[in-house]
Amino acid sequence: MSKVILITGASTGIGESCARHAVEAGHKVALAARSEDKLEALVKDLGEENALALPTDVTDPDAQERMVARAVEHFGRLDVVLANAGVGASARGTEAGSVESFQKMIEVNCLAVTYTAKFTLPHLRASKGHMVLTGSKASQGAMFGSVYSATKWFIRGYADNLGEELGAAGGRVTCLHPGMVDTPFFDEAKPDALRPDDVARAFLFAIDQPDHVLIPHLPVYPKPKTD
Repeated sequence: MSKVILITGASTGIGESCARHAVEAGHKVALAARSEDKLEALVKDLGEENALALPTDVTDPDAQERMVARAVEHFGRLDVVLANAGVGASARGTEAGSVESFQKMIEVNCLAVTYTAKFTLPHLRASKGHMVLTGSKASQGAMFGSVYSATKWFIRGYADNLGEELGAAGGRVTCLHPGMVDTPFFDEAKPDALRPDDVARAFLFAIDQPDHVLIPHLPVYPKPKTD
């Protein structure tokens, strides 16, 4: 069955790949990111009958409220939300990091996700839908002074808490935990990392499960190298 999927951080990397795979599978997508040009180009590739561009600063709650309203007005409902927008660290650890970097990571990786959840939950409750959060392998253990890792620990716990709230209405919440992914997130290529398509396939696997199946957490790691 075709689903209406809202994706934040949709202009590049994991979000873009999830959008492409979703449309290929027959779903409709509402695409949110700051880059209007990239979103419009993606909509052109996917087809205006399948995709809607929603230029949005996810750190602005009013902008997110408008984003959700436009998506629902255009498609009539929401079945799946992928809260995928995120930023990384400017330096390793805490002492070498900048206050500005800490603020941005917490604002985008944590607060913005709560805004996405707040404004989409009424629609997902109505559709008994599915909220998917992009977590990280970085939330699976301690990392040297990492504020980024801590933001993903927040996502991991928040996904469980949202699962209680949306689950009470008959919906589902899944947290994806990718290992390193070769995306524009990094300044240089990561040939041994996952590709965005790998995470997109995991995303579709999670949302295509029968209604009685819940996958609360889904790790997706690159295979370890062997000699």
